[in-house]
Amino acid sequence: MEKSYKQLLENNKKWVAEQLEQDPHYFEKLAKGQTPEYLWIGCSDSRVPANQITGTQPGDMFVHRNIANMVVHSDMNMLSVLSYAVEVLKVKHVIVCGHYECGGVSAAMENKQYGLIDNWLRHIKDVYKMYHRELEGIADEKLRARKFVEVNVMEQVYDLCKTTIIQNAWKNAQPLAVHGWVYSVGDGLIKDLNVTFTNEKELHSVYKYKVQ
Repeated sequence: MEKSYKQLLENNKKWVAEQLEQDPHYFEKLAKGQTPEYLWIGCSDSRVPANQITGTQPGDMFVHRNIANMVVHSDMNMLSVLSYAVEVLKVKHVIVCGHYECGGVSAAMENKQYGLIDNWLRHIKDVYKMYHRELEGIADEKLRARKFVEVNVMEQVYDLCKTTIIQNAWKNAQPLAVHGWVYSVGDGLIKDLNVTFTNEKELHSVYKYKVQ
């Protein structure tokens, strides 16, 4: 255990040396600040590292991760990240990226108790309830879970668009698009769900806020 822990520190030294070999000023440039174009809202799953699967570098992508890539309207952690990314960093794209074989999504399809996490899974179950007819019409359990992953991402995209943070950016003519993706752990490819919003026009009127 101790050896595996210390290996992380050795890996860090090796990574630093590699970066400096390519660019002696690499860390000096990073220390000057960040100007990412993307905010990534993804799952905490260790198999879905945002930078590696998109080929981006440190400084390119602001990242928020939680179980099953949820956008919960009362989650101050997520909202704070969203606010900073949109209002201060002025990102141009917000990407919700789910992934197939998601443990949180699979758990939300069951009736088993898991403990504290059940309170978080409840939000995912709410999505299942919205799509239960479509989902329960899929006999194959694996295919049903994959579809659930997709519709869950779509709902999180919609929930982002319901926030005043996103809507105020649009009202201020700030270039900002919200997208929904799904990553396949099995082959490493990202699927664009073609659910992209650049304004609030498609939202139900009850979710549209007036300018302060």
